[in-house]
Amino acid sequence: MAYDTYESPLTSRNASKEMLRLFSPQHKFSLWRKLWLELARAERELGITRITEEAIAEMEARLEDIDFARAADWEKRLRHDVMAHVHTFEEAAPAAKGIIHLGATSQYVVDNADLLIMREGLQLISVRLANAIDALATFAHQWKDLPTLGYTHFQPAQLTTVGKRATLWAQDFALDLEELEYRIDSMRFRGVKGTTGTQASFMSLLEGDELKVDMLDAMVTERFGFKESFNVTGQTYPRKLDAAVVSSLAGVAASVHRFCNDIRLLAGMKQIEEPFEEEQVGSSAMAYKRNPMRCERATGLSRFVISLSTSPLQTAAEQWFERTLDDSSNKRLAIPEAFLAIDGCLQIIVNVARGLVVYPNTIAAAVMAELPFMATEEILMAGVRAGGDRQELHERIRTHSLAASEIVKSQGKPNDLIERLAGDTAFNKVELSKVLNPASFVGRAPQQVDRFIKQIVEPIRRRYEDQLGQQVELKV
Repeated sequence: MAYDTYESPLTSRNASKEMLRLFSPQHKFSLWRKLWLELARAERELGITRITEEAIAEMEARLEDIDFARAADWEKRLRHDVMAHVHTFEEAAPAAKGIIHLGATSQYVVDNADLLIMREGLQLISVRLANAIDALATFAHQWKDLPTLGYTHFQPAQLTTVGKRATLWAQDFALDLEELEYRIDSMRFRGVKGTTGTQASFMSLLEGDELKVDMLDAMVTERFGFKESFNVTGQTYPRKLDAAVVSSLAGVAASVHRFCNDIRLLAGMKQIEEPFEEEQVGSSAMAYKRNPMRCERATGLSRFVISLSTSPLQTAAEQWFERTLDDSSNKRLAIPEAFLAIDGCLQIIVNVARGLVVYPNTIAAAVMAELPFMATEEILMAGVRAGGDRQELHERIRTHSLAASEIVKSQGKPNDLIERLAGDTAFNKVELSKVLNPASFVGRAPQQVDRFIKQIVEPIRRRYEDQLGQQVELKV
Protein backbone atom coordinates (compact mmCIF):
# COMPACT_ATOMS: atom_id res chain seq x y z
CA MET A 1 0.00 0.00 0.00
CA ALA A 2 1.26 3.47 -0.91
CA TYR A 3 0.75 5.60 2.19
CA ASP A 4 1.49 8.87 0.41
CA THR A 5 -1.27 8.38 -2.21
CA TYR A 6 -5.03 8.59 -1.83
CA GLU A 7 -6.81 5.27 -1.88
CA SER A 8 -10.57 5.00 -2.09
CA PRO A 9 -12.14 3.63 1.11
CA LEU A 10 -14.39 1.59 -1.15
CA THR A 11 -11.29 -0.38 -2.10
CA SER A 12 -9.46 -0.49 1.20
CA ARG A 13 -12.36 -0.80 3.66
CA ASN A 14 -15.57 -1.94 2.00
CA ALA A 15 -15.83 -3.75 -1.34
CA SER A 16 -15.11 -7.46 -1.65
CA LYS A 17 -12.31 -9.05 -3.63
CA GLU A 18 -14.92 -10.40 -6.04
CA MET A 19 -16.43 -7.00 -6.80
CA LEU A 20 -13.04 -5.30 -7.02
CA ARG A 21 -11.96 -7.92 -9.56
CA LEU A 22 -14.99 -7.21 -11.75
CA PHE A 23 -14.03 -3.55 -12.05
CA SER A 24 -10.30 -4.19 -12.34
CA PRO A 25 -8.24 -3.25 -15.43
CA GLN A 26 -7.36 -6.91 -15.88
CA HIS A 27 -10.98 -7.98 -16.14
CA LYS A 28 -12.07 -5.06 -18.32
CA PHE A 29 -9.27 -5.32 -20.86
CA SER A 30 -9.51 -9.11 -20.97
CA LEU A 31 -13.16 -8.60 -21.90
CA TRP A 32 -12.08 -6.20 -24.64
CA ARG A 33 -9.85 -8.92 -26.05
CA LYS A 34 -12.65 -11.49 -25.85
CA LEU A 35 -14.93 -9.08 -27.69
CA TRP A 36 -12.34 -8.60 -30.42
CA LEU A 37 -11.84 -12.36 -30.62
CA GLU A 38 -15.54 -13.17 -31.01
CA LEU A 39 -16.00 -10.36 -33.53
CA ALA A 40 -13.13 -11.72 -35.63
CA ARG A 41 -14.37 -15.30 -35.26
CA ALA A 42 -17.91 -14.36 -36.36
CA GLU A 43 -16.57 -12.25 -39.25
CA ARG A 44 -14.48 -15.21 -40.44
CA GLU A 45 -17.51 -17.53 -40.22
CA LEU A 46 -19.44 -15.05 -42.36
CA GLY A 47 -16.81 -15.15 -45.11
CA ILE A 48 -14.08 -12.62 -44.27
CA THR A 49 -11.23 -14.82 -45.47
CA ARG A 50 -8.42 -12.47 -44.52
CA ILE A 51 -9.07 -13.47 -40.90
CA THR A 52 -7.03 -16.65 -40.55
CA GLU A 53 -7.25 -19.55 -38.11
CA GLU A 54 -3.73 -18.62 -37.01
CA ALA A 55 -4.94 -15.12 -36.10
CA ILE A 56 -7.88 -16.53 -34.14
CA ALA A 57 -5.61 -18.98 -32.31
CA GLU A 58 -3.07 -16.30 -31.34
CA MET A 59 -5.80 -13.95 -30.10
CA GLU A 60 -7.38 -16.71 -28.04
CA ALA A 61 -4.03 -17.59 -26.46
CA ARG A 62 -3.37 -14.03 -25.26
CA LEU A 63 -6.73 -13.01 -23.79
CA GLU A 64 -5.46 -12.67 -20.22
CA ASP A 65 -1.77 -11.93 -20.83
CA ILE A 66 -1.86 -8.13 -21.06
CA ASP A 67 1.25 -5.95 -21.05
CA PHE A 68 -0.17 -2.98 -19.17
CA ALA A 69 3.08 -1.03 -19.27
CA ARG A 70 3.15 -1.34 -23.04
CA ALA A 71 -0.51 -0.29 -23.28
CA ALA A 72 0.21 2.76 -21.10
CA ASP A 73 3.08 3.70 -23.40
CA TRP A 74 0.85 3.45 -26.45
CA GLU A 75 -1.88 5.50 -24.78
CA LYS A 76 0.60 8.23 -23.83
CA ARG A 77 1.55 8.49 -27.50
CA LEU A 78 -1.88 8.09 -29.07
CA ARG A 79 -4.09 9.68 -26.38
CA HIS A 80 -6.65 6.95 -27.11
CA ASP A 81 -7.17 4.02 -24.78
CA VAL A 82 -8.86 1.69 -27.27
CA MET A 83 -6.23 2.13 -29.96
CA ALA A 84 -3.53 1.69 -27.34
CA HIS A 85 -4.93 -1.72 -26.50
CA VAL A 86 -5.46 -2.61 -30.16
CA HIS A 87 -1.74 -2.08 -30.78
CA THR A 88 -0.80 -3.93 -27.59
CA PHE A 89 -2.97 -6.90 -28.58
CA GLU A 90 -1.52 -6.90 -32.10
CA GLU A 91 1.98 -7.09 -30.68
CA ALA A 92 0.92 -10.03 -28.52
CA ALA A 93 -0.87 -11.75 -31.43
CA PRO A 94 1.02 -10.65 -34.57
CA ALA A 95 -0.92 -12.95 -36.88
CA ALA A 96 -4.00 -10.87 -36.05
CA LYS A 97 -2.39 -7.55 -36.96
CA GLY A 98 -4.77 -5.55 -39.12
CA ILE A 99 -7.88 -7.60 -38.34
CA ILE A 100 -8.33 -6.81 -34.64
CA HIS A 101 -11.19 -4.30 -34.28
CA LEU A 102 -12.12 -4.83 -37.94
CA GLY A 103 -15.15 -2.67 -38.77
CA ALA A 104 -15.70 -1.78 -35.12
CA THR A 105 -15.92 1.49 -33.22
CA SER A 106 -14.37 2.05 -29.81
CA GLN A 107 -17.74 1.62 -28.14
CA TYR A 108 -17.97 -1.92 -29.46
CA VAL A 109 -15.49 -2.95 -26.79
CA VAL A 110 -16.06 -0.18 -24.24
CA ASP A 111 -19.85 -0.39 -24.07
CA ASN A 112 -20.22 -4.12 -24.48
CA ALA A 113 -17.58 -4.76 -21.82
CA ASP A 114 -19.32 -2.34 -19.47
CA LEU A 115 -22.59 -4.20 -19.98
CA LEU A 116 -20.89 -7.51 -19.24
CA ILE A 117 -19.32 -6.10 -16.08
CA MET A 118 -22.59 -4.58 -14.86
CA ARG A 119 -24.40 -7.86 -15.47
CA GLU A 120 -21.76 -9.73 -13.47
CA GLY A 121 -21.96 -7.09 -10.75
CA LEU A 122 -25.74 -7.43 -10.53
CA GLN A 123 -25.38 -11.20 -10.30
CA LEU A 124 -22.94 -10.84 -7.40
CA ILE A 125 -25.21 -8.35 -5.63
CA SER A 126 -28.11 -10.77 -6.14
CA VAL A 127 -26.16 -13.47 -4.32
CA ARG A 128 -25.44 -11.05 -1.48
CA LEU A 129 -29.15 -10.21 -1.26
CA ALA A 130 -30.13 -13.88 -1.22
CA ASN A 131 -27.76 -14.47 1.68
CA ALA A 132 -29.17 -11.48 3.56
CA ILE A 133 -32.72 -12.71 3.02
CA ASP A 134 -31.76 -16.22 4.11
CA ALA A 135 -30.13 -14.92 7.31
CA LEU A 136 -33.05 -12.65 8.20
CA ALA A 137 -35.53 -15.46 7.53
CA THR A 138 -33.59 -17.75 9.87
CA PHE A 139 -33.67 -15.02 12.52
CA ALA A 140 -37.38 -14.40 11.90
CA HIS A 141 -38.22 -18.08 12.37
CA GLN A 142 -36.20 -18.26 15.59
CA TRP A 143 -38.00 -15.29 17.14
CA LYS A 144 -41.40 -15.50 15.47
CA ASP A 145 -43.24 -15.98 18.79
CA LEU A 146 -41.48 -13.38 20.95
CA PRO A 147 -43.88 -10.46 21.53
CA THR A 148 -42.43 -7.00 21.18
CA LEU A 149 -43.80 -3.49 21.05
CA GLY A 150 -44.76 -2.32 17.63
CA TYR A 151 -43.98 1.29 16.88
CA THR A 152 -45.76 3.74 14.63
CA HIS A 153 -44.35 7.27 14.48
CA PHE A 154 -41.75 5.79 16.88
CA GLN A 155 -44.51 5.72 19.49
CA PRO A 156 -45.60 2.46 21.19
CA ALA A 157 -48.33 0.74 19.17
CA GLN A 158 -49.97 -2.69 19.08
CA LEU A 159 -47.72 -5.63 19.73
CA THR A 160 -45.98 -7.59 16.99
CA THR A 161 -43.20 -10.16 17.33
CA VAL A 162 -39.46 -9.85 16.87
CA GLY A 163 -39.64 -12.38 14.04
CA LYS A 164 -42.48 -10.61 12.25
CA ARG A 165 -40.54 -7.35 12.29
CA ALA A 166 -37.59 -9.16 10.69
CA THR A 167 -39.82 -10.26 7.81
CA LEU A 168 -40.39 -6.58 7.00
CA TRP A 169 -36.65 -6.14 6.55
CA ALA A 170 -36.37 -9.36 4.56
CA GLN A 171 -39.30 -8.38 2.36
CA ASP A 172 -37.59 -5.14 1.36
CA PHE A 173 -34.54 -7.11 0.28
CA ALA A 174 -36.72 -9.67 -1.53
CA LEU A 175 -38.28 -6.84 -3.55
CA ASP A 176 -34.78 -5.60 -4.36
CA LEU A 177 -33.75 -9.07 -5.48
CA GLU A 178 -36.80 -9.30 -7.73
CA GLU A 179 -35.83 -5.96 -9.29
CA LEU A 180 -32.21 -7.01 -9.85
CA GLU A 181 -33.21 -10.34 -11.37
CA TYR A 182 -35.43 -8.44 -13.78
CA ARG A 183 -32.57 -6.10 -14.67
CA ILE A 184 -30.26 -9.04 -15.34
CA ASP A 185 -32.82 -10.92 -17.41
CA SER A 186 -33.88 -7.93 -19.50
CA MET A 187 -30.45 -6.40 -20.08
CA ARG A 188 -29.60 -5.94 -23.76
CA PHE A 189 -26.19 -5.98 -25.45
CA ARG A 190 -24.99 -3.01 -27.51
CA GLY A 191 -23.93 -5.56 -30.08
CA VAL A 192 -22.19 -4.85 -33.38
CA LYS A 193 -23.57 -1.53 -34.62
CA GLY A 194 -20.65 0.47 -36.01
CA THR A 195 -19.53 4.04 -35.48
CA THR A 196 -22.85 5.86 -35.22
CA GLY A 197 -25.02 2.79 -34.97
CA THR A 198 -25.84 2.54 -38.68
CA GLN A 199 -23.67 -0.58 -39.27
CA ALA A 200 -22.26 1.15 -42.38
CA SER A 201 -18.75 -0.26 -41.86
CA PHE A 202 -20.10 -3.81 -41.64
CA MET A 203 -22.26 -3.29 -44.74
CA SER A 204 -19.03 -2.41 -46.55
CA LEU A 205 -17.08 -5.26 -44.98
CA LEU A 206 -19.76 -7.83 -45.83
CA GLU A 207 -20.37 -6.45 -49.32
CA GLY A 208 -23.82 -5.05 -48.67
CA ASP A 209 -25.30 -8.30 -47.40
CA GLU A 210 -27.86 -7.08 -44.84
CA LEU A 211 -28.63 -10.62 -43.69
CA LYS A 212 -24.97 -11.22 -42.83
CA VAL A 213 -24.78 -7.88 -41.01
CA ASP A 214 -27.76 -8.88 -38.87
CA MET A 215 -26.25 -12.32 -38.35
CA LEU A 216 -22.96 -10.79 -37.19
CA ASP A 217 -24.79 -8.72 -34.58
CA ALA A 218 -26.84 -11.71 -33.44
CA MET A 219 -23.87 -14.11 -33.33
CA VAL A 220 -21.71 -11.91 -31.14
CA THR A 221 -24.67 -11.05 -28.89
CA GLU A 222 -25.50 -14.71 -28.35
CA ARG A 223 -21.89 -15.68 -27.65
CA PHE A 224 -21.81 -13.29 -24.72
CA GLY A 225 -24.97 -14.73 -23.23
CA PHE A 226 -27.47 -11.99 -24.08
CA LYS A 227 -30.93 -12.75 -25.43
CA GLU A 228 -30.86 -9.73 -27.68
CA SER A 229 -29.04 -6.53 -28.49
CA PHE A 230 -30.59 -3.07 -28.64
CA ASN A 231 -32.63 -2.71 -31.80
CA VAL A 232 -31.01 0.63 -32.56
CA THR A 233 -28.15 2.59 -31.00
CA GLY A 234 -26.14 5.69 -31.67
CA GLN A 235 -22.46 5.27 -30.97
CA THR A 236 -23.35 4.05 -27.45
CA TYR A 237 -26.11 1.98 -25.91
CA PRO A 238 -28.81 4.16 -24.29
CA ARG A 239 -27.43 5.64 -21.10
CA LYS A 240 -30.89 5.25 -19.61
CA LEU A 241 -29.80 1.68 -18.91
CA ASP A 242 -27.03 2.91 -16.61
CA ALA A 243 -29.58 5.10 -14.85
CA ALA A 244 -31.92 2.12 -14.38
CA VAL A 245 -29.15 -0.09 -13.02
CA VAL A 246 -27.89 2.47 -10.51
CA SER A 247 -31.48 3.24 -9.53
CA SER A 248 -31.92 -0.46 -8.74
CA LEU A 249 -28.79 -0.36 -6.58
CA ALA A 250 -30.12 2.76 -4.87
CA GLY A 251 -33.27 0.76 -4.07
CA VAL A 252 -31.08 -1.81 -2.32
CA ALA A 253 -29.38 1.05 -0.49
CA ALA A 254 -32.73 2.30 0.78
CA SER A 255 -33.46 -1.16 2.20
CA VAL A 256 -30.03 -1.27 3.81
CA HIS A 257 -30.61 2.14 5.36
CA ARG A 258 -34.01 1.17 6.73
CA PHE A 259 -32.75 -2.09 8.28
CA CYS A 260 -29.66 -0.50 9.80
CA ASN A 261 -31.60 2.43 11.23
CA ASP A 262 -34.00 0.02 12.92
CA ILE A 263 -31.13 -1.95 14.45
CA ARG A 264 -29.48 1.26 15.63
CA LEU A 265 -32.72 2.35 17.31
CA LEU A 266 -33.24 -1.06 18.88
CA ALA A 267 -29.66 -1.04 20.14
CA GLY A 268 -30.33 2.30 21.80
CA MET A 269 -33.32 0.70 23.52
CA LYS A 270 -31.12 -2.29 24.52
CA GLN A 271 -33.48 -4.73 22.80
CA ILE A 272 -31.46 -6.00 19.83
CA GLU A 273 -27.81 -5.39 18.90
CA GLU A 274 -25.48 -6.12 16.03
CA PRO A 275 -22.55 -8.48 16.76
CA PHE A 276 -19.89 -7.10 19.07
CA GLU A 277 -16.53 -8.83 19.12
CA GLU A 278 -14.59 -9.72 22.27
CA GLU A 279 -11.87 -7.10 21.80
CA GLN A 280 -13.98 -4.54 19.99
CA VAL A 281 -13.84 -0.97 21.36
CA GLY A 282 -17.03 1.05 21.29
CA SER A 283 -15.56 4.42 22.24
CA SER A 284 -12.08 5.74 22.91
CA ALA A 285 -13.41 7.66 25.94
CA MET A 286 -16.51 5.79 27.13
CA ALA A 287 -15.30 2.26 27.67
CA TYR A 288 -18.75 0.85 28.38
CA LYS A 289 -20.19 1.73 24.96
CA ARG A 290 -21.28 -0.79 22.32
CA ASN A 291 -21.75 1.51 19.34
CA PRO A 292 -23.55 -0.08 16.35
CA MET A 293 -20.60 0.73 14.07
CA ARG A 294 -21.41 -1.87 11.41
CA CYS A 295 -24.91 -0.55 10.86
CA GLU A 296 -23.67 3.02 11.06
CA ARG A 297 -21.13 2.36 8.32
CA ALA A 298 -23.70 0.65 6.12
CA THR A 299 -26.10 3.56 6.63
CA GLY A 300 -23.45 6.02 5.48
CA LEU A 301 -22.51 3.94 2.45
CA SER A 302 -26.15 3.50 1.47
CA ARG A 303 -26.69 7.26 1.51
CA PHE A 304 -23.73 7.56 -0.86
CA VAL A 305 -25.28 5.07 -3.28
CA ILE A 306 -28.63 6.85 -3.16
CA SER A 307 -26.87 10.12 -3.97
CA LEU A 308 -25.13 8.50 -6.97
CA SER A 309 -28.45 7.58 -8.58
CA THR A 310 -28.91 11.08 -9.99
CA SER A 311 -25.60 11.12 -11.86
CA PRO A 312 -26.39 8.51 -14.55
CA LEU A 313 -29.76 10.18 -15.09
CA GLN A 314 -28.03 13.48 -15.77
CA THR A 315 -25.63 11.70 -18.13
CA ALA A 316 -28.56 10.09 -19.99
CA ALA A 317 -30.16 13.52 -20.34
CA GLU A 318 -26.92 15.06 -21.60
CA GLN A 319 -26.33 12.81 -24.61
CA TRP A 320 -26.16 14.84 -27.85
CA PHE A 321 -27.52 13.18 -30.98
CA GLU A 322 -25.49 9.98 -31.54
CA ARG A 323 -23.06 10.51 -28.65
CA THR A 324 -21.00 12.97 -26.63
CA LEU A 325 -17.87 12.07 -24.70
CA ASP A 326 -18.70 13.81 -21.43
CA ASP A 327 -20.40 10.64 -20.26
CA SER A 328 -17.12 8.74 -20.03
CA SER A 329 -15.36 10.46 -17.12
CA ASN A 330 -18.58 10.52 -15.11
CA LYS A 331 -19.46 6.89 -15.90
CA ARG A 332 -16.05 5.68 -14.75
CA LEU A 333 -16.88 6.99 -11.28
CA ALA A 334 -20.63 6.64 -10.86
CA ILE A 335 -21.06 3.07 -12.07
CA PRO A 336 -18.16 1.29 -10.31
CA GLU A 337 -18.56 3.22 -7.07
CA ALA A 338 -22.27 2.40 -6.85
CA PHE A 339 -21.46 -1.30 -7.20
CA LEU A 340 -18.50 -1.22 -4.82
CA ALA A 341 -20.41 0.68 -2.15
CA ILE A 342 -23.54 -1.49 -2.25
CA ASP A 343 -21.33 -4.58 -2.19
CA GLY A 344 -19.75 -3.28 1.01
CA CYS A 345 -23.20 -2.53 2.44
CA LEU A 346 -24.53 -6.01 1.81
CA GLN A 347 -21.52 -7.74 3.28
CA ILE A 348 -22.24 -5.78 6.47
CA ILE A 349 -25.94 -6.71 6.31
CA VAL A 350 -25.19 -10.42 5.99
CA ASN A 351 -22.68 -10.21 8.85
CA VAL A 352 -25.13 -8.37 11.10
CA ALA A 353 -28.17 -10.49 10.21
CA ARG A 354 -26.29 -13.69 10.99
CA GLY A 355 -25.15 -12.39 14.37
CA LEU A 356 -28.02 -10.33 15.77
CA VAL A 357 -28.20 -10.44 19.57
CA VAL A 358 -31.67 -10.38 21.16
CA TYR A 359 -32.39 -9.40 24.77
CA PRO A 360 -35.79 -10.99 25.59
CA ASN A 361 -35.97 -9.61 29.15
CA THR A 362 -35.48 -6.02 28.00
CA ILE A 363 -38.05 -6.55 25.27
CA ALA A 364 -40.51 -8.04 27.77
CA ALA A 365 -39.99 -5.13 30.18
CA ALA A 366 -40.79 -2.65 27.41
CA VAL A 367 -43.88 -4.65 26.51
CA MET A 368 -45.14 -4.77 30.09
CA ALA A 369 -44.55 -1.07 30.55
CA GLU A 370 -47.08 -0.34 27.80
CA LEU A 371 -49.30 -3.43 27.69
CA PRO A 372 -51.62 -2.35 30.53
CA PHE A 373 -52.72 0.65 28.47
CA MET A 374 -53.15 -1.49 25.35
CA ALA A 375 -55.07 -4.13 27.29
CA THR A 376 -57.69 -1.74 28.62
CA GLU A 377 -60.22 -2.64 25.92
CA GLU A 378 -59.82 -6.35 26.70
CA ILE A 379 -60.14 -5.59 30.41
CA LEU A 380 -63.27 -3.55 29.73
CA MET A 381 -64.87 -6.39 27.74
CA ALA A 382 -63.90 -8.95 30.41
CA GLY A 383 -65.52 -6.76 33.06
CA VAL A 384 -68.71 -6.49 31.00
CA ARG A 385 -68.78 -10.28 30.47
CA ALA A 386 -68.45 -10.64 34.27
CA GLY A 387 -71.65 -8.59 34.71
CA GLY A 388 -70.31 -5.03 35.03
CA ASP A 389 -71.80 -1.86 33.56
CA ARG A 390 -69.89 -0.90 30.43
CA GLN A 391 -70.01 2.88 30.90
CA GLU A 392 -69.11 2.73 34.58
CA LEU A 393 -66.18 0.38 33.90
CA HIS A 394 -64.99 2.61 31.06
CA GLU A 395 -64.91 5.64 33.35
CA ARG A 396 -63.02 3.77 36.06
CA ILE A 397 -60.43 2.54 33.52
CA ARG A 398 -60.08 6.06 32.13
CA THR A 399 -59.49 7.54 35.57
CA HIS A 400 -56.95 4.88 36.57
CA SER A 401 -55.16 5.15 33.20
CA LEU A 402 -54.68 8.90 33.50
CA ALA A 403 -53.36 8.51 37.03
CA ALA A 404 -50.95 5.73 36.01
CA SER A 405 -49.77 7.75 33.03
CA GLU A 406 -49.06 10.72 35.26
CA ILE A 407 -46.98 8.54 37.58
CA VAL A 408 -44.93 7.23 34.62
CA LYS A 409 -44.37 10.61 33.00
CA SER A 410 -43.99 12.92 35.98
CA GLN A 411 -42.31 10.68 38.53
CA GLY A 412 -40.54 8.15 36.32
CA LYS A 413 -42.12 5.27 38.19
CA PRO A 414 -43.30 1.96 36.66
CA ASN A 415 -46.74 1.71 35.15
CA ASP A 416 -49.05 0.73 38.04
CA LEU A 417 -52.33 0.62 36.11
CA ILE A 418 -52.85 -3.10 36.75
CA GLU A 419 -52.28 -2.67 40.48
CA ARG A 420 -54.82 0.14 40.49
CA LEU A 421 -57.39 -1.97 38.63
CA ALA A 422 -56.70 -4.98 40.86
CA GLY A 423 -57.49 -2.82 43.86
CA ASP A 424 -60.76 -1.64 42.36
CA THR A 425 -63.70 -3.81 43.43
CA ALA A 426 -65.38 -3.25 40.05
CA PHE A 427 -62.81 -5.61 38.51
CA ASN A 428 -62.82 -8.31 41.18
CA LYS A 429 -64.21 -10.90 38.77
CA VAL A 430 -61.66 -10.19 36.00
CA GLU A 431 -58.56 -12.42 35.75
CA LEU A 432 -56.16 -9.60 34.96
CA SER A 433 -53.11 -11.89 34.60
CA LYS A 434 -54.91 -13.85 31.87
CA VAL A 435 -55.91 -10.70 30.02
CA LEU A 436 -52.30 -9.46 30.16
CA ASN A 437 -50.70 -12.37 28.31
CA PRO A 438 -48.59 -10.61 25.59
CA ALA A 439 -48.93 -13.57 23.22
CA SER A 440 -52.65 -12.89 22.93
CA PHE A 441 -51.95 -9.43 21.49
CA VAL A 442 -49.71 -10.33 18.53
CA GLY A 443 -52.49 -11.39 16.16
CA ARG A 444 -51.27 -13.66 13.35
CA ALA A 445 -47.65 -12.48 13.51
CA PRO A 446 -46.14 -15.96 14.07
CA GLN A 447 -48.26 -17.46 11.29
CA GLN A 448 -47.32 -14.59 8.97
CA VAL A 449 -43.65 -15.37 9.54
CA ASP A 450 -44.22 -19.01 8.55
CA ARG A 451 -46.16 -17.99 5.45
CA PHE A 452 -43.58 -15.42 4.40
CA ILE A 453 -40.76 -17.94 4.67
CA LYS A 454 -42.71 -20.57 2.76
CA GLN A 455 -43.98 -18.35 -0.04
CA ILE A 456 -41.19 -15.79 -0.45
CA VAL A 457 -37.97 -17.07 1.12
CA GLU A 458 -38.01 -20.74 0.19
CA PRO A 459 -38.17 -20.07 -3.58
CA ILE A 460 -35.20 -17.70 -3.17
CA ARG A 461 -33.32 -20.35 -1.20
CA ARG A 462 -33.93 -22.86 -3.98
CA ARG A 463 -32.73 -20.46 -6.69
CA TYR A 464 -29.53 -19.64 -4.81
CA GLU A 465 -29.06 -22.98 -3.05
CA ASP A 466 -25.41 -23.39 -4.05
CA GLN A 467 -24.50 -19.82 -3.09
CA LEU A 468 -26.02 -19.53 0.38
CA GLY A 469 -23.90 -19.59 3.48
CA GLN A 470 -20.97 -17.85 1.83
CA GLN A 471 -18.56 -16.36 4.34
CA VAL A 472 -18.20 -12.60 4.51
CA GLU A 473 -15.18 -10.98 6.07
CA LEU A 474 -15.39 -7.34 7.05
CA LYS A 475 -12.09 -5.57 6.41
CA VAL A 476 -12.31 -3.34 9.47
